[in-house]
Amino acid sequence: MRQADEALIVIDVQNDFCPGGALAVTDGTSILPQVNALMAAFRCVVLTQDWHPADHSSFAANHPNAEAFSIIDMPYGPQVLWPVHCVQGSEGAAFHQDLRTDFAQLVVRKGFDPAIDSYSAFFENDHKTPTGLEGYLRARGITTVTVVGLATDFCVAYSALDAVKLGFTVTVLDSACRAIDLNGSLAVAKAKCVAAGVQWLA
Repeated sequence: MRQADEALIVIDVQNDFCPGGALAVTDGTSILPQVNALMAAFRCVVLTQDWHPADHSSFAANHPNAEAFSIIDMPYGPQVLWPVHCVQGSEGAAFHQDLRTDFAQLVVRKGFDPAIDSYSAFFENDHKTPTGLEGYLRARGITTVTVVGLATDFCVAYSALDAVKLGFTVTVLDSACRAIDLNGSLAVAKAKCVAAGVQWLA
C-alpha cells in the first residue's frame, strides 16, 4: 500500500469520454486495468465526474452557429466549445462499467454551474471557485497526489497544475491517462505541468 499521506485522483473515467461516447478520447478504456490496480494500492482514492446541465455554456449546441471545438471568450477567459457530453443523470455521465468505483472514498462532481466550465478537480475555470477537494485532502492529511484519467491535456493537466499551486507534491502518470490532443494541446499541457513542478512519469 502507498503511504497514508498519498492520494490517487482519478479524473472523469466516464462513458462519454470512452470509445463510443459523445466526446470520446482515443483508446480511453485502455487505461482501466492500470487505474483499477492503482486504486487498490492507495489508502485515499478520489474520483471526479463531469456533471453538466443540458444548457451548459460550454456546449457548442447552446451557441447559435457555433462549431464544436471552436473557442469563444467567456468572462473567465477563453473557452473551448464542446459537443454535448456528460449531461447530469445521463448514461454518458456515468462512470465506465469497468471502473472499480468501490475503491473510491469521494466523488467530486464538477461543471454543474451552467455559466462556467470546470476542468480541474480543485477549481472551476475561473481559477477561484473551489470544488472543496482541497479541504477534503487536507482533512485526510494528504500531502502527495497522483493524477490519472481522461483527458490528459485538459482535466488531468488542470487538476495537476492546481494541486501543485496549492502546495501538494504532484505526479501525473502518463501511462494511466489518454489525451484529446486538440491542436497540439497535449504538448502544451505537459510543458506547463513540468514547468510548474509536476512530476510527469511515462
